Amino acid sequence: MRLTHTRPLVSLVIAGAALAGCGASSQPATSPPIKVAPATPAPVKVAPPPPAPAPTESNPAGDIPDSQVYVTYRYDHGGFTVKVPEGWSRTQKANGDVSFTDKLNRIELSGAPAATPPTPQSINAAVVPSLRAQVHGFTLGRITTVSRGAGPAVLVTYRGDGPVDHVTGKTAHDSFERYVFFKNGHQAVVTLSGPTGADNVDPWRTVTDSLRWL
Repeated sequence: MRLTHTRPLVSLVIAGAALAGCGASSQPATSPPIKVAPATPAPVKVAPPPPAPAPTESNPAGDIPDSQVYVTYRYDHGGFTVKVPEGWSRTQKANGDVSFTDKLNRIELSGAPAATPPTPQSINAAVVPSLRAQVHGFTLGRITTVSRGAGPAVLVTYRGDGPVDHVTGKTAHDSFERYVFFKNGHQAVVTLSGPTGADNVDPWRTVTDSLRWL
């Protein structure tokens, strides 16, 4: 019977396995990939918008601006003083009446002796017919009594054609306010006019509220 020698074979198998293990360990280990966070972009500085320009005051035709300056005018012929817009053209008639004009607006001053204070009834009877004859396109508004700095006054409102424009040859339809004041046998008349639709409530109030007797 022939004996088989197995020890050398086992030794060779073990040696081969050892060599195989040594060969595997000689290979470099693979490191996991390093994750790099994306760079954060620097914030972009945006210049602030320029400040909005201040609103420009819009003055429709005939509107007296809020910035208008007033000066006191002494009307010796009428015996009173009154504030009028600075810079307006002044015209004096032969009978002593004075007017101030600027573009489309007008202020007229007059004075005369009077025996009694005016009333809406007396103005309607004595003044309105004269206005109707003098003012082209006359349309009567109201006749009322109002209070102003110098005391009560009778106010007549009406409409009519204004002066003819020397450049265009046309005329505008104006609104009129006629105030009649009275003191010690004398009356003062202040007539204000401008294009219909113009907002001159405050300027006209400034003028009529400023009247003072001398």
